[in-house]
Amino acid sequence: MTQLLNGIAPLPHLGVIRVDGADAASFLQGQLTQDFALLQDNQARLAAYLSPKGRMLASFIGLRRSSTELLLVCSSDLLPATLKRLSMFVLRAKVQLTDASADFQCWGLAGDALLSIAGSALPAWSKAEFGSASVVHLYPAENQPRALLVAPADAPAPTGPALAPGLWDWSEVRSGVATLTAPVVDAFVPQMLNYESIGGVNFKKGCYPGQEVVARSQFRGTLKRRTYLAHAPSALAVGAEVFAPEDAEQPVGTVVQAAAAPGGGVDALVALQIAAASGALHVGGVALTLLPLPYALLDDI
Repeated sequence: MTQLLNGIAPLPHLGVIRVDGADAASFLQGQLTQDFALLQDNQARLAAYLSPKGRMLASFIGLRRSSTELLLVCSSDLLPATLKRLSMFVLRAKVQLTDASADFQCWGLAGDALLSIAGSALPAWSKAEFGSASVVHLYPAENQPRALLVAPADAPAPTGPALAPGLWDWSEVRSGVATLTAPVVDAFVPQMLNYESIGGVNFKKGCYPGQEVVARSQFRGTLKRRTYLAHAPSALAVGAEVFAPEDAEQPVGTVVQAAAAPGGGVDALVALQIAAASGALHVGGVALTLLPLPYALLDDI
């Protein structure tokens, strides 16, 4: 399968929020789960925006474009509501939030196509500039390096072999890093999507909405759900409930993200009760087979 993940895919399903102003980094520091005050030019951030109850309202890849401008890349179906909610908390901060989706283009890079543009594969959430484009290295999939390229809308498109968008979507699932979309808004604390294990939560930074819930889940052993990689023989809908055979009414999990697998069937990320992960599972009668995650979960921070 690895040879399939080589090429460049347009990502029109992603939107971009521009955060501009002298207080851009400090504003995001007080709103999101990751540390933006210490964000360096060669770094990006995986981060979540939470409700006061600690539930994820959006997930972002955040990157710096200049000393006063940061970009938040997220699923476009969440952008309007997220932008409106974030803007409510600007108050007196010297920062302006706008929908900059029309000003930027997003591309997925995989395999040799990434290497030809970036020169080498770097650890996840590393960032490098190539002309006017920013390349954010992501978690690999099927041992193939991957990256997100963000460039001005009027910049030349990256050159290389085309990668089918469906294959990119599959690589996102196989990377084990979930991107929040509308069907699963307000459903998970970050650890339920393994965000503390993949660089999406900083437990040493200052306060942000939902922080107490996130800290309690981490340090008091109250976490009951984790995200697992799974395979099914037929289509799965994001947001669909997962059941164990012994209880047809009480779900034990939720489909977070799904994509057609090149070899047939569907691969998915599913958030499950940890206690149910060792048993038989199904979604509407479609059996799920759990697969190994491509990364280790952190037991302690």
